[in-house]
Amino acid sequence: MKRNLYRVLSFCLLSTLAVSCAKDETVKPGIEAVSQSADATATRDSNIAMGNPSGATTNASNYTNYLLTKTQYSMSYHRDKGKPNWVSWHLSSAWVGSTSRQDNFSADATLPSGWFQASNSSYTGSGFDRGHNCPSADRTGSVADNSATFKMTNMMPQAANNNQRGWASLENYCRTLIDAGNELYIICGSYGSGGTGVNGYATTIAGGKITVPSNCWKVVVVLPNGSGDVGRVTTSTRVIAINMPNTQTVGTNWATYRTSVDAIEQATGYNLLSAVSTSIQSAIESRVDTGATN
Repeated sequence: MKRNLYRVLSFCLLSTLAVSCAKDETVKPGIEAVSQSADATATRDSNIAMGNPSGATTNASNYTNYLLTKTQYSMSYHRDKGKPNWVSWHLSSAWVGSTSRQDNFSADATLPSGWFQASNSSYTGSGFDRGHNCPSADRTGSVADNSATFKMTNMMPQAANNNQRGWASLENYCRTLIDAGNELYIICGSYGSGGTGVNGYATTIAGGKITVPSNCWKVVVVLPNGSGDVGRVTTSTRVIAINMPNTQTVGTNWATYRTSVDAIEQATGYNLLSAVSTSIQSAIESRVDTGATN
């Protein structure tokens, strides 16, 4: 009798240990899944996933707000200002490779027939940089990708210290974020009239065909690599917004120019994250970022 009792007790103990081990085994895949999600493979996603800020269209009669779409970025182009209103692009490590900077600035023949096409010489002697909206270093996956950033439709007249200091330092910081396993949605542009370059103040260049903006702005939405990006934007998602004067006074610390998305929208009239739910927009667009800067 005792022998049978011992057998029953031993069986129960072994069963309990087996169940316990099984539970331990079910936890490990869960932990693994979280890790895999955090380390999701970077992909090339829609450049305009966060929305069309100005409702730009491909109708050539909409010459102040013309939608120009390339594989590498999307933009709203203003014919009479000879520059973009805004440019939007997706950035992840999937867009970055070993292609060198092409420096092949060229006119954009995809503009509607009869429109002024800025050329490399349009900026010559102006005192302003050919300032990239979508940066060259964000598109190094191929020669075609990099060359697309040198289309003159992607340029704005930018004060040298603005372009080469604060603007460049934020561009570099954004690429450290993708190295850390994030993907970014970036929208930038310019507004106003009149900036100060190395030759002094000017409102236009290229014989009046290109407007010199007074301000250059940028909005960066930061997400861990993954899919369903718009749906993953929450009230705690980091959003960086900056607004820089287009002058020689700009320093290297881009954080000095942090502002809110709401403030940029008020200055431009755009709805910058229109694809995001309005309740989430309200939370993330009113904040001024206080996160790391390098």
